[in-house]
Amino acid sequence: MRRRNLTFALTTSALVAGAGLRAQTWPDKPVRFVLSQPPGSGPDNVARLLGDRLGALWGQPVVIDNKPGGQNTIGAQAAARAAPDGSTFYFATTAALVTNAYLFKSLPYDTQKDFAPVAFVARSPFGLLVEANSPLRSLQAFVDKAKAEPGRLTLGNEGPRTFSGMISRVMAARLKIEPNQVPYASIAVATQNLLGGQVDAIVADLASTAALVRSGKLRLLAVTSSQRVVGFESVPTLAESGLPGFEMVGWFAIVAPTGTPTAVLQRVNRDVNAVLAEPAMAERIAAIGPIADATMGVDQVSAFLRGEHQSWSAATKEIGLLPE
Repeated sequence: MRRRNLTFALTTSALVAGAGLRAQTWPDKPVRFVLSQPPGSGPDNVARLLGDRLGALWGQPVVIDNKPGGQNTIGAQAAARAAPDGSTFYFATTAALVTNAYLFKSLPYDTQKDFAPVAFVARSPFGLLVEANSPLRSLQAFVDKAKAEPGRLTLGNEGPRTFSGMISRVMAARLKIEPNQVPYASIAVATQNLLGGQVDAIVADLASTAALVRSGKLRLLAVTSSQRVVGFESVPTLAESGLPGFEMVGWFAIVAPTGTPTAVLQRVNRDVNAVLAEPAMAERIAAIGPIADATMGVDQVSAFLRGEHQSWSAATKEIGLLPE
């Protein structure tokens, strides 16, 4: 019995030592960031900025592996099935890690069991946008028109079962308006139609539209974050525009396949936070649209994700969206 216990203790010690050695020598090969979005998208732009800086820090290239489609399921499934050896991470969005759980009866991955939290990257506020020459020059004007002509004011988004679509519907329900919700295959297509005058307004993430706002082609009427966005300080939040407590933002987080060594997760968390805390990196990310957040440890990321599940479960019930 004593010999068996000694063998177990030696085996455990070896495993712990091995994990520590892995963390010390990691990364010993290229690191892959899987994304569910295409090149040029907001998440992709942020991932490439972060990946370039981390690659320089780690002495190994960070390869961005875009696997778009299936409302994030293709990329998420690929990341979940990757070997948990510290070489693959999932650069995930709110939809992939949270809201999909309440929109699909079944998924080819488990949003909570298949991934280990690693690091929080940034919050990505959404906004209500109109074309620059639109007569709708404020949120109140938008609401007044929607109430004066129920069902005629067109509001573009990516569809009822997408992030922008859900924000559109929660926002409309709480503003007590009934716009004509127009679904698009992507925010890029919706934005082009907004610029072309085919739709009155859109709800879109600032990561995808900030450049058009800054160039004067689009006007931002309100943002969905709880606080005003840096660079757009003159734009009110929905919370201060008649919807107290309103906050629905996207975010980017890094997770890893379950089973990835804890020491590696902690190392990546520490390095990601250090890079995000660099003023130059925070400014470059802000220029794209999102707001970097270098404050969360691994345990805090885990708690944040649990809270997001609670919030989005309630939101989908509020607008009557059932899993399909």
